[in-house]
Amino acid sequence: MKKNNQHVIPLGTGWAVKKEGSKKFTIITDKKADALKVGRQIARNQNSELFIHGSDGKIQDKDSYGKDPHPPKDKRY
Repeated sequence: MKKNNQHVIPLGTGWAVKKEGSKKFTIITDKKADALKVGRQIARNQNSELFIHGSDGKIQDKDSYGKDPHPPKDKRY
């Protein structure tokens, strides 16, 4: 089964949400917070992962919205 993982990535002076493996951006915004909001909603709807990149392009964090039978005990939220 193909995953629909979403990535919040830096794009020039703004931020974008992009589906893993896609060449097109789902949305381009000025603020990272706006991109996170959209990326989280898409990941929730598709039961997938959200990868959050920093301004250097490296992955800073990730959130899972899939149906994991043994989810980690995440104390951040």
